[in-house]
Amino acid sequence: MEQILPNPNINIAAPFSGYQKLVIALLAFLQFTIVLDFMVLAPLGDFLMKSLSITPKGFGLVVSAYAFSAGASGILAAGFADKFDRKQLLLFFYSGFIIGTLCCAMSTTYEMLLGARIVTGLFGGVIGAISMTIVTDLFAVHQRGRVMGFVQMAFAASQILGIPVGLYLANIWGWHAAFFMIVGLAILIGLTILIKVKPIDQHLAVQSDKNAFLHLWHAVSNRSYQTGFLATAFLSVGGFMLMPFGSAYLINNIKITQTELPMVFMLTGVASIIMMPLIGKLSDKVDKFMIFSAGSVLAVVLILIYTNLSPVPLWEVVVLNMILFMGIMSRMIPATTLTMSIPDMKDRGAFMSVNASLQQVAGGIAALCAGLIVTQETKSSPLQHYDTLGLVVSVLVLICGIFVYRVSVLVKKKEQQG
Repeated sequence: MEQILPNPNINIAAPFSGYQKLVIALLAFLQFTIVLDFMVLAPLGDFLMKSLSITPKGFGLVVSAYAFSAGASGILAAGFADKFDRKQLLLFFYSGFIIGTLCCAMSTTYEMLLGARIVTGLFGGVIGAISMTIVTDLFAVHQRGRVMGFVQMAFAASQILGIPVGLYLANIWGWHAAFFMIVGLAILIGLTILIKVKPIDQHLAVQSDKNAFLHLWHAVSNRSYQTGFLATAFLSVGGFMLMPFGSAYLINNIKITQTELPMVFMLTGVASIIMMPLIGKLSDKVDKFMIFSAGSVLAVVLILIYTNLSPVPLWEVVVLNMILFMGIMSRMIPATTLTMSIPDMKDRGAFMSVNASLQQVAGGIAALCAGLIVTQETKSSPLQHYDTLGLVVSVLVLICGIFVYRVSVLVKKKEQQG
């Protein structure tokens, strides 16, 4: 059946069709597994560091290994990203992600885990870019905020369901069980996409670059695209710097127990899953940069408070986490929606791939730097210099605002010209 692409210039919050709802649900579930595979490392960090005798520096390398390999694969795939049916491309990389995650589940040494994370990153790092390209192809610009609100709910869902269940399984059968859980779920999602999703190939009709490397060059040399790349790179840095040591900080500094940890993630996720669709809807009605700016201010205030905490009651940790994630999501949804509106249809796959690569590489550098800033004398002693990390992240959040503002200006100009 021929797909009818939406007119991106119609400023109407049109209702979604049944097929669009199916695509949104599948992309959200797919993103859930990708996000969970990455995010589960943080709460499992204390398990991994103790069971495999990994230092903070070594754990930072495990996190950044995924990011660097994802960045490399994104660059390599960018030239070819607009040469194939997006559905086929998605299934190819998702299959590789499943194999890489299975290797993580079967790892028994630090070196094996490090290698498995590299394999997972090579495939998993491109999937988010392909998903965003599909969203841009199938949904009008004034629908994308709502779509991103639902798709980004994967972050919250991973906290409500994935991380608590993963930690529960880890407490019973060991940390390997969490990765086995992701593999089983990902296989079901992949089969559903194979059967239910139609080909997504209308972009093939407007291709002008026959050579994949020439196509990549045209994407990376475009000045407008470069602004989007910088905005996304800085957007990713904060999460990559704070996230890897989140569970270790809660356990060793705030004195949250292993059994209380799932409750922190679950309640924070419940709050996020309520807020994210609301933020998505709001970003389709209000200036996106205004929402981003408000979220940035809130995030900076909470980061500075959170990274300087002394042991506090569990309820206080939960409340602070909820507000912090409200700020983070209020930045992520409008910024991502703006950035994905920059490229033309013929360049979307290449743009999203390069964009994801820079995001991953920047995040990998951030995780590596975090591992160098944060130190720990023994396996159970408090993390040191986490407050310094909070200051660094706060400065980077403010710098990011400059680039997102420039993206906002570019998108408004494009809408006026369209």
